[in-house]
Amino acid sequence: MNFGARRALLIVIILAIAAGAAYWWWNAWYPVTVTSAPEPAMSAPAASAAPAPAASATVPAEPAIQYPVQAPTTAAPLESSDIAATLEDFLGRKAVGIFLQIDDFPRRFTATVDNLGRSYAPASLWPINPTLGRFKVQTGAGNTVISANNSLRYTALVLLAESVDTHKAVDLYIRMYSLLQRAYQDLGYPKAYFNDRLINVIDLLLDSPDPGYPVNLQLTDVKGPEPSLTPWVRYQFADPALESLTSGQKIMVRVGSVNERRLKARLSALRKELLTRVISR
Repeated sequence: MNFGARRALLIVIILAIAAGAAYWWWNAWYPVTVTSAPEPAMSAPAASAAPAPAASATVPAEPAIQYPVQAPTTAAPLESSDIAATLEDFLGRKAVGIFLQIDDFPRRFTATVDNLGRSYAPASLWPINPTLGRFKVQTGAGNTVISANNSLRYTALVLLAESVDTHKAVDLYIRMYSLLQRAYQDLGYPKAYFNDRLINVIDLLLDSPDPGYPVNLQLTDVKGPEPSLTPWVRYQFADPALESLTSGQKIMVRVGSVNERRLKARLSALRKELLTRVISR
């Protein structure tokens, strides 16, 4: 777990901010199976009968879509050139300047959502700016733990998450959806559906444990004669169960119990709203 200068990626928790884009025609994602050719009809014996044609192979089914999103109804789909202005209209220019990385936003957003469900989420791909200050620890009685004051560093993002109108946020997400889907495919998932992955990652975050405090830490062992100039980036959870969590779940633990509960409440509301925009089949 990297406790480096770039801080917790709460953009997924405030997916609201992710705002955006057009409807993806989910019909094209239905599984397609080619059935075997029928047996040829019996005919009169021939001196040299041709062999019956071999049955055609079955084409592997495309992954089934779990949560196909509806088409935008309140406004037109977004183009890439619309993203900056739309986010500024939604959050305000000051908030966007402080919190977001707008360049290549669809790729940043989809890559980070996907990575939050994996063991590592590279900070270079995050769609938000780093939180100010260093990760804070407290040492005593032979143990190193997360400082109770560390959670204060995330207050501004938590407050922003709680200020966002969930319904309007999902409207923006739907308008941006075609851009997000295309960016997700370009990451190496040509047959996957981004909204399914988004809901899956939200579920993982909601399932994050709340270990309470103190949370014990340890430094990763770095071999070599040179001392580390930035030891705060080398902390990991001492508990193997916590260290085995996904990168997003580790973020939920490190922001502190109070912030974790508040963010889970927003995630639950977001998930509920997302499911109201899913096409019934």
